[in-house]
Formats: sequence, C-alpha cells, structure tokens
Amino acid sequence: MNVTPAWEAAGWERLAPRVGRCRLPVWDCTAGLVVGDDAALLIEAGSSLAEGAALRTQARRILGGDRRVTHLALTHPHFDHVLGAAAFAGVEVYGAVGIDTVFARGGDELREDAVRHGLDPDAAAEAADLLVRPHHLVCGEWTLDLGGDVRVLLANLGPGHSGHDLAVLVPGTGGGREVVFCGDLVEESGEPQAGPDAAPNHWPAALDRLLDLGGEDALYVPGHGATVDAAFVRAQRATLAARFGVS
Repeated sequence: MNVTPAWEAAGWERLAPRVGRCRLPVWDCTAGLVVGDDAALLIEAGSSLAEGAALRTQARRILGGDRRVTHLALTHPHFDHVLGAAAFAGVEVYGAVGIDTVFARGGDELREDAVRHGLDPDAAAEAADLLVRPHHLVCGEWTLDLGGDVRVLLANLGPGHSGHDLAVLVPGTGGGREVVFCGDLVEESGEPQAGPDAAPNHWPAALDRLLDLGGEDALYVPGHGATVDAAFVRAQRATLAARFGVS
C-alpha cells in the first residue's frame, strides 16, 4: 500500500514518504507522525489538552478515512511534550523506563513548570489532573511494527537532557532517508536546556548512542527547531561536553 498523506494540507512538513512533523506554537516543540499500513505513531503530545486535541485532528486529516493515531511516544517527561496525552483516548503510550516514577509523583511539578513558562493556569491544571502514564516502558530498544514496511525503533538513551530520554528511529522507506526524532537531546532553535532533572555527565554519551543508531546520512529532528544532520549533532555534543567539562 502506497500511503501519500496530505501533510501540507494539515500544515505539516513531510520528511520522508511516511514520516512528517510539525512545529507547535509558543515553545516550538516538534511533534512527529509515522504512518504504517495498519497503525500510526505520534511522537509527543503537546503542552495542553487543547494542543493534544489539535494534533489529533491534524493527524486524522493526514491519515484520511476513519484512521486515527494508535501509538504515542513521549520522548521525555517535560510539560510541553506530555500534557496533551489525555487527548488520545485508547492509544498505546510509550516512554523510557523511569518516566513512570516522574508521573507517579502526580502532575503538580509539571503544572507548576507549565505555568512558570506561560501556560494558562486553568489549562495546565486540567492537563495535569488528567496526566496519562505510559502503558509501555522502554528499557534498551523496542521495535514497533506499524504495518507494511514501516518498523520503528524506540531507543532509551537517557539520562541526558532529562532522566528519561527516548529517541525514535524510522528506517528509510520508499527511497526516503532514515529519520531520527531526538526529543530535547538535540535542540536547534536555541541552546540545549539543562534543567534540574538533566544529567550533564551522561548527555554527551547519549548523543554518541544517538549517532551510532542514526548513522551519518540520517535526518535528525530536534525537540525544538529545524531538522539537522549528523554533523550538527556532533557539534552540539562537543559544545555540551565543553560546557559541562566531560569527555
């Protein structure tokens, strides 16, 4: 089955024949979509229930017919990536092992962080109250078969930007390049952010693993900003190593 979704009509950037992404407003967070014959994987859920609902609507427009998102991968437990997850009822949710311990503490920390960054307090509270914990925890690597020739690799690369970083690798299909969704392990639109849950001593090693998995010719999709190549990831790795005094 040759799927040619209407990416542009939904306002998304098409990265490969079955892969696309959009850059969400305000925090420039990337959301991705991978389309198989039988299933569809969304990467990131947005910063609020309204943003999650908008992503759900856009994905259905891309998929066409009565198809919908069936799988959701959360790259790390920060508000702008996870608070929209409750908009995806019935979806199988994936995250790195340990993300469940963050969510088990409740949504107060995520709510406070969201409000501190400018999200409406009522929207933040509603999303935090409905916080969705991942159903599947990735330790090492996990392969998802989405149907046809589309197999996606979920790789637990953390700690780094956070304590629980997940990358999503989509092998090249139909003549397209391999696409790697990096989460905030890589950022293009600004300096990489190291909050209180970052692991600076491990971050460069996480990027080494990312490059080993993706390879030299892959298209790397940062958590924020324009797509980049392996040379950009290597340069950011060197910057982080120098910044934090690690090799």
